[in-house]
Amino acid sequence: MTSSMCILAVESSCDDTAAAVLEGTELRSSVVASQDDIHRRYGGVVPELASRSHIQAIVPVIERALAEASIGLGDLDAVAATHGPGLIGSLLVGLSAGKAIAFARGIPFIGVNHHEGHLLSIQLDQPVELPYLALLVSGGDTSLYLAHELGRYELLGTTRDDAAGEAFDKGAKILGLGYPGGRVIDQLASTGEPKAIRFPRARLKPRPRARLFDFSFSGLKTALAQFAREGGTERHSLEDVAASYQEAIVDMLLETTFAAAVQTRCERIVIAGGVSANSRLRGRAADLGAEIGVAVHVPPLRFCTDNAAMIAWAARCRLERGERSDLSLNADPNLDL
Repeated sequence: MTSSMCILAVESSCDDTAAAVLEGTELRSSVVASQDDIHRRYGGVVPELASRSHIQAIVPVIERALAEASIGLGDLDAVAATHGPGLIGSLLVGLSAGKAIAFARGIPFIGVNHHEGHLLSIQLDQPVELPYLALLVSGGDTSLYLAHELGRYELLGTTRDDAAGEAFDKGAKILGLGYPGGRVIDQLASTGEPKAIRFPRARLKPRPRARLFDFSFSGLKTALAQFAREGGTERHSLEDVAASYQEAIVDMLLETTFAAAVQTRCERIVIAGGVSANSRLRGRAADLGAEIGVAVHVPPLRFCTDNAAMIAWAARCRLERGERSDLSLNADPNLDL
């Protein structure tokens, strides 16, 4: 198989149904069907509704990705699909579709780790040399990795409770702002004062068997809930509350990440995952990087949230190394990186 192989990738780990076609290093198409309107009334993703929606959307999304790439199934050299981590019902839909196409066409299939897709997503926009420090920050996970090379990712820290994206969503729910919370808070915060309210920042002390660069957001979420119960939202504008709450999350993410960069002497930082779309996080990370001489790379917005283009890129890297997955590969909701 050559570097010009044509890959169809499918991603359905949570609530976005996605398909993409990558030919060599050229992204021919990337299609994402969002379920935001379905889950908005519940203030978060409902797993059963997510899997049902994937079943309805998977074929039209794949057909659209092929059409936008101006190819048919007969033009594919390989198929890839996310096989974990994520919601088991959602994963099974995309994985089953990918394996079925590979089986029917008699072409190679490879399962991809969703987190590896995010960690490599920057390569879709610009070449970033490994090793680099990678902050993976999303609704379901907040982790810090030292990406040494393809397939070798050293976990330096992870959240001990809530993920940063979960903190955004729960914070928005507390404030009655709707769903998805991160997007709404980011928009409100753009006209607020980030120093209006001093919300607490968790600075974790080392403990036995704990990683040095762990995160924690549950205390902040509790502080916001108490602030709201005590009438804080009546004394301050929602814009100021949103900006101050967002600032606390961004502070904790960047303080830990840059401390890790200094200790590991890593000269490159990649921030990926859905929360990397946050404008304050992107702006402050760039400023801090410039101050200490560390290059900060963040994917374009369309590659921050869940998408199949990143799955296609990770698949390409592994296929070129001769890797393949058996069609008996199952979904793993707790798959490690």
